[in-house]
Order: sequence, then C-alpha cells, then structure tokens
Amino acid sequence: MAKSRRNHAWVIWLTFAIGLLLSVSPMPQFLEVFRPMWLAMLVSFWTLNVPNRVGMTTAFVLGLAEDVLYGTLLGQNALILTLITFLVLSLQQRLRMFPLWQQSLVVLVIFGIAQLVQLWLSALTGNRLPTLALVWSAVISALLWPWISFALRDLRRRLHIH
Repeated sequence: MAKSRRNHAWVIWLTFAIGLLLSVSPMPQFLEVFRPMWLAMLVSFWTLNVPNRVGMTTAFVLGLAEDVLYGTLLGQNALILTLITFLVLSLQQRLRMFPLWQQSLVVLVIFGIAQLVQLWLSALTGNRLPTLALVWSAVISALLWPWISFALRDLRRRLHIH
C-alpha cells in the first residue's frame, strides 16, 4: 500500500532529460529536418495525462533549457513549448477521448502550428532561410505519437503516476 502512494514525479523529469538528450543528439545534416520534436511530444503527453504536474511553467522552463542547448535566441523554444502546452491544455478533455490515430492528427496540427511559428521567428531573427521543410519534424512526431503515447501510458500505469 505504501508503494502505491509513492510519488514518482522523478520519472516525468527523467523522460524530459531523455527528450532533451534526444533533441541534441548528433544526426547527419540532411536528416536534421526529419528530427522528431521529442521534448514537445513528452511535454504534450504529460500535460495531457497529468496536467496537475506538468503545465505551462514546466514547458517554459524546458523551453529555456532547450534554447540553451540549441544556442538559439533565449525564449524562442520556450515560447514554442508554451504554445504547444497551451493548445494541448485547451483541447485536453477532447484529446483524452480520442483514439490514438485521431490524437496523432491533432498533434500534427498543433506541432505544425508550432513549427510555423518557429519558422516565422527564425525568419525574423535571420537565423535560417524560411523553408517549409521544417514542418517535416511535425509529421514525423505525429507518426511517432501512438508509439510514444503507448509506451509512456504503460509506464504511467505501472508506476501509478497521477
């Protein structure tokens, strides 16, 4: 009984650390546009399933960490992750009822909007030439969503994370 009452919040932060590592892991340059939005997927999953633990503040802090790791303009990824979290929180009740394939479509739209904002911010700061190839990472992330969601849901149930 005491084991079921344990607080396993460290598991959530461990998944975020793994997501940050996957976000900066080396890839060939031509595959870089296909890199999944690991941290966005993890923040979306935990926001969707345990909104009392993961929310806008967590997304903002993780976005700042991502800005530091990427060396981008401070606050750029924080804004993107906060936008994603806001959209997931506003659609939370509906998303939880959807099957995984429909959740993937909604995730595609949310991540696509976030990538378009990222593209706009990159064009404003002059860091990158504007190209819609950036949207490929949203497509890859939406395709990975059922697998990530299934694995994390199983982990959440086994460890009784509420």
